[in-house]
Amino acid sequence: MTRLLIIPFLLIATSAFAQSGNTVTNQSACSRDVSRFCRAKINDGDMVVLDCLKEHRSKLGKACAKVLTDNNQ
Repeated sequence: MTRLLIIPFLLIATSAFAQSGNTVTNQSACSRDVSRFCRAKINDGDMVVLDCLKEHRSKLGKACAKVLTDNNQ
């Protein structure tokens, strides 16, 4: 459970997510998708998780996909 709480904060730390003004929204938009598709990569670093999200773009929820698009990812 602790890992699931850390994931959103890892996403905020990446430059892609930090560029956006509303990081709380970004955090909540992608936390479910990270835990669903990228759980095995959580300990591999922020950019690995971001790459994982991009690999699963077609399966992401609309909100998370929008966060990626809005941040040129």
